[in-house]
Amino acid sequence: MMFALLPIILVAGAYWYVTGGQLVSTDDAYVDADKVGISTDVSGIVDDVDVRDNQHVSAGQILYRLDPRQFQIALDNAKASLAQTALAIDAMKQDYRRMLSDTAAEQAQLDLDQINFNRAGALVRSGAVSQAMFDQANYTLLDNKSKLRSLQQQAATQLARLGGNPDIETTRHPQYLQAKAVVDEAQRELDHTSVRAPFAGIVTDVPSIAPGKYLAASVTAFNLVATHHAWVEADPKETQMTYVRLGQPVLVTVDTYPDVQWHGTVESISPAGAQEFQLLPAQNTSGNWVKVVQRIPLRVRIDTRGTDMPPLRSGMSVEIDVDTGHARGLPHFLTALFDRRGRAS
Repeated sequence: MMFALLPIILVAGAYWYVTGGQLVSTDDAYVDADKVGISTDVSGIVDDVDVRDNQHVSAGQILYRLDPRQFQIALDNAKASLAQTALAIDAMKQDYRRMLSDTAAEQAQLDLDQINFNRAGALVRSGAVSQAMFDQANYTLLDNKSKLRSLQQQAATQLARLGGNPDIETTRHPQYLQAKAVVDEAQRELDHTSVRAPFAGIVTDVPSIAPGKYLAASVTAFNLVATHHAWVEADPKETQMTYVRLGQPVLVTVDTYPDVQWHGTVESISPAGAQEFQLLPAQNTSGNWVKVVQRIPLRVRIDTRGTDMPPLRSGMSVEIDVDTGHARGLPHFLTALFDRRGRAS
């Protein structure tokens, strides 16, 4: 009976081998989700914490606040400087108009001096006036010409401070824009004293901060893990990736829930092996090395639309089965068979 069953077992095994192999399975896979360390770009003392550990929060919800007093003072100071700058710009406009008026008055005086100089020149030739009076008229003319040039230069300088436009809007002047930028930055820093959740999820490690603790800028207070979007990060062997393609169906089994299965699809495949991103990659140039099967990172998108499905948590161990739709086939079986015989011989 054993001799009779042996061919049947061999045929059944060969059939299973030839028709199988379309499923690529690996247990080197884990649940992953969006995670972020909650922090802010301003330094300050924690004023209050509005959440508790492992609490579910919605997007935009306030998580904790820093003491806003120093930032409010800076904002008030910046607003006062902005108002002072606006007054200074208006004063420059008025000063420019005054300079134009002074220039016009000096031009009229210069015209009168020119007339007096011409009259004195005609009279000094006829002897009606003395040479001293002619020299005084000449001096007055030259002095007022110098004053006019000085006023014109002052007006040109003031016009340059107004950006070449004496009617420029105060809110468009460069000095105003610079002061306004300081106000905006102070307002931004004040707003960032209230730290909000960037997306919905669950906060963890909240007890690491408490009111009164000083937090430096960019220091992580606690972490937030998303609950609405989870996926599987797998690292199958490179020899298993022959027929794996994007969009192929995947069956996911989580170790925590052995009786529940999730369905998913192959979302992305890494363009490089995992060892390519190591800090110290292996160096095989010496010739004294052992060939090791490498791992290719693969991401699986999970369908979590079912309301009765248990929650998936980041870091859970899972097993995946990728349906490549490609069986081994007879050529692969013959190749493997003859390859084994050749090695045995």
